[in-house]
Amino acid sequence: MINENFIYLGILLNSIGSISYIIDTVKGKVKPNRVTFFLWALAPLIIFFSEIKQGVGMQSLLAFVVGFWPLLTLLASFVNKKAEWKITKFDIICGILSLVGLVLWLITKVGNIAIIFGIIADLLAALPTIKKSYYYPKTETIWPYFSGAIYAGITILTIKTWNFPHYAFPVYLFTANILLTVLIQFDFKKLIRMKV
Repeated sequence: MINENFIYLGILLNSIGSISYIIDTVKGKVKPNRVTFFLWALAPLIIFFSEIKQGVGMQSLLAFVVGFWPLLTLLASFVNKKAEWKITKFDIICGILSLVGLVLWLITKVGNIAIIFGIIADLLAALPTIKKSYYYPKTETIWPYFSGAIYAGITILTIKTWNFPHYAFPVYLFTANILLTVLIQFDFKKLIRMKV
């Protein structure tokens, strides 16, 4: 376990990665999926408020920060037409299912259930970008995901109380960001074609 103050280093690294993604979005170099980024803003912010209610403390900043930057990315995607990604039926289905998860949280209002449904909603929101990263990795950049994985990893290392409200979202976020980083960096679709 490391000192909680390392969370600020994680915030700094994640912010640098996120700001570079926002700049690339405004320039039209990357094309964020708006369904994903809308829900990536909404779900973590709900998780943040649920964690605060359960006394999670500084580790809850992870949920706030990873909700804040996607919100700014979503707004940036409207600045440049080249940053627009075509929304498919798959995106809409994932978005609707994600919203259902958030509605279920509102109905239950139980802290751990809120975190579970928040994670499910976030994962469903991530699926369109995971799919896009596999098929079109050049429309993404690894920096926000790589820095997000580092930030989540740092947060995990600061946890003193190992219970569900403290570790669930950071562990999920670490895993999701590693997956996206690997998909974007290594272009598996191209590697598979080369081996066939």
